[in-house]
Amino acid sequence: MIVTDFDAHERSRWAGRAAAYERSFGRLCAYPAEALLDAAGVRAGRRVIDVGTGPGTVAARALQRGAEVVAVDAEPDMLDAARRNAPGAELHEAVLPHLPFPAGDFDAAVANFVLNHVADPAAAVAELRRLVRPSGQVAVTIWPTPQPPLQRLWGEAVAAAGVETPADLPRLAPEHDFPRTEDGLTGLLAAAGLTDVRCLTLSWEHRADPEAWWDGPANGIGTIGLALQRQPTAVRERIRQQYDLLSARYRDNDGQLALPTAALLACARAA
Repeated sequence: MIVTDFDAHERSRWAGRAAAYERSFGRLCAYPAEALLDAAGVRAGRRVIDVGTGPGTVAARALQRGAEVVAVDAEPDMLDAARRNAPGAELHEAVLPHLPFPAGDFDAAVANFVLNHVADPAAAVAELRRLVRPSGQVAVTIWPTPQPPLQRLWGEAVAAAGVETPADLPRLAPEHDFPRTEDGLTGLLAAAGLTDVRCLTLSWEHRADPEAWWDGPANGIGTIGLALQRQPTAVRERIRQQYDLLSARYRDNDGQLALPTAALLACARAA
């Protein structure tokens, strides 16, 4: 299997960071879990695969519904967390778009914020389509563009501190990219041969402790985490100061952040 620079970079951003992810971005990414499972028709007796399970959040929710759950992730540290959080799931270390399961092996396939992190989203969706039986359901979430305020906050803090985002990061090849909109995600699923494609935008306010929310990038998670790691201590402190200033507008009376955000949720049926 060919590993692109983009794939290798993405894996490096998550390696060994499961605990930091759970404390920060993990809570954010958990929000659509129930809606994702509803869209995929996950219920008791259904066999479902959770692709890119991370710490097992979606897998655990599927187990609570009485489903038979298989969960895969490319990062061993994430699988260790999933083993704790979803002890009834069958776990495998595996990487899109080549997963070690027969065609039509599942009633449903779900991928929560996974397509944001693969070099070939169309190939990833085609693999999800391959895994489900005829009339099986596929459901995915991604972050949209333009970015909601929550996602913009990090870039605004870096820019306000006079720091440029690293220019040498691997980028998704233009021929593999797609519009991160309802129409763009719908088109991606339809192009994979899925039918009855639907997409909606989920909007909510993510509540977080300001320190916990800073903790993710401070531990190297995501592009912003890489930008922080590359800076000397004085510059990181300057970015932190701007983060405190810009995030103040989102603080409740109890000092917690209430950050407006959104995600795209799409589901479809295998023919």
